Amino acid sequence: MGTSRLEILTQLVERNPKDSFALYGLAMEYAAREEYEKAMEQFRKLCEVNPNYSYAYFHGGRVLAKMGQIEEARRFYEKGIEVTTRTGDAHAKGELETALAEL
Repeated sequence: MGTSRLEILTQLVERNPKDSFALYGLAMEYAAREEYEKAMEQFRKLCEVNPNYSYAYFHGGRVLAKMGQIEEARRFYEKGIEVTTRTGDAHAKGELETALAEL
């Protein structure tokens, strides 16, 4: 049997803990498995390593909402809106604003 996506992503992050793409992939894999605490650990690391990674805020907020942590999700979305306003990423900003409005 081959190596799982989770194992591959975990190895990538272990080799390079500041690899934004690997952190995002690992967080998304945990989210897909509904391992929300582990997903949020990776989203938070990603936001520390690369504070301009807008979709970390979007998907992190979604995971927090699924966990019932609505106020924390709100703060995550708001931080993402600040980031996308600063970076000029109008598309991601719109998605974050919609997600925030739907909380």
